[in-house]
Amino acid sequence: MNPREPEPVKLLHGILYADEERLQRAKEKLSEQFGAIDYYSPAFPFQVTDYYAAEMGLPLWRLFVSHEPLIQPNQLAAIKLLTNKIESELTIAGSRTVNIDAGYMDVGKVVLASAKYNVQKIYLDHGIYADLTLYYEKGRFHPYPWSFPDFRSSEYNRAFSMIHERYKVQHKRWLQQQKRAE
Repeated sequence: MNPREPEPVKLLHGILYADEERLQRAKEKLSEQFGAIDYYSPAFPFQVTDYYAAEMGLPLWRLFVSHEPLIQPNQLAAIKLLTNKIESELTIAGSRTVNIDAGYMDVGKVVLASAKYNVQKIYLDHGIYADLTLYYEKGRFHPYPWSFPDFRSSEYNRAFSMIHERYKVQHKRWLQQQKRAE
């Protein structure tokens, strides 16, 4: 079988923050870089670890956004480098005010980008790894044993389902365009 180009995927970001103003600036910068945001999740209290508390303050919140334009999966490493740059632009006195987890969703999974090695992560490029985080089965997303603790709870399932519904519509449209082009 000959290799084929991958189907486009839905770009999403998980944003960890303590400061609402910095969150708004992060969302503006994400829109400028990656196109219109077509979904904003509710803000979820982030209480699974105090790892970020000293740097970012408390209370911490996490929310998810997705972007209207679809991307190719091989863009993930470059996107993660751009989100790292946005984080740096929003620092105060050398401390991050937002943590942006870039990732994508396709019909069957959520993949996050990471600069940290772990055995389940696949190296992409420029020091960035793909971290298979969730899989979709029977109408909902499920974690892997290595998924982050907050992703192992079902707390984010509604947000990911909303993004998934948007993606399915876009994916169907893309498939129809491919058929017409043949």
